[in-house]
Amino acid sequence: MDLSHSRAIITGGASGLGAATAQHFRDRGARVMVLDLDPDGAETAAAMGAGFARTDVTDEDSVAAAIAEAVREMGRIDVCVNCAGIATGEKTVGRDGPHSLSGFRRTIEINLIGSFNVLRLAAAEMARNSREENGVIVNTASIAAFDGQKGQAAYAASKAAIAGMTLPIARDLASQGIRICAIAPGIFGTPMLRGLPQDVQDSLAAEVTFPKRLGDPAEYARTAAFVVENPYLNGEVIRLDGALRMR
Repeated sequence: MDLSHSRAIITGGASGLGAATAQHFRDRGARVMVLDLDPDGAETAAAMGAGFARTDVTDEDSVAAAIAEAVREMGRIDVCVNCAGIATGEKTVGRDGPHSLSGFRRTIEINLIGSFNVLRLAAAEMARNSREENGVIVNTASIAAFDGQKGQAAYAASKAAIAGMTLPIARDLASQGIRICAIAPGIFGTPMLRGLPQDVQDSLAAEVTFPKRLGDPAEYARTAAFVVENPYLNGEVIRLDGALRMR
């Protein structure tokens, strides 16, 4: 798919990996609608020439309204990139007792169910495009799906499920001419990580095999663009981590 002529929706597009992707897609000529709960998201989207729909990815009505607005504004949807998510840390049994069920449920609800909620409704719109290739979906997994650390039971479970549903969804959507892949980032220099002390950032970067640094969100964005434009990429989970293997 030619990115320069595509219409894309990007969840979590007001910050971090999502914002980098929205900016890169706009720079490449795509029309973009940012879906985010960030109250400042409209201003961020406007600065990059994108549209904005305040969206709770876990709410069916909220996502349906955002999808409808995207179609009204852009005419159609060709690409869906899901970057909305949360990173949580809590041990199965910690100093204060067992892992909170509400915390586990919230992580799954946002990271996994939120991604599926958006992609299923976006795919229904893509199927209306009536072309040989009607759409491309890119989900965000994580290397935690494969190398989860202490305190990451909820996060790793949510991201492993993102990875695990990639191939079945590719098979489901093949007859509609829609591809799907997932990107599994390693340690990236998102605003959350950049807010940590420099010595902590340096310690994390030292664990990366090569290059020994945090990933640049622009590198995630370029990978998402590559998925969109390479028509033979489908049903795959792509690690983007500098060969980092968490221990």
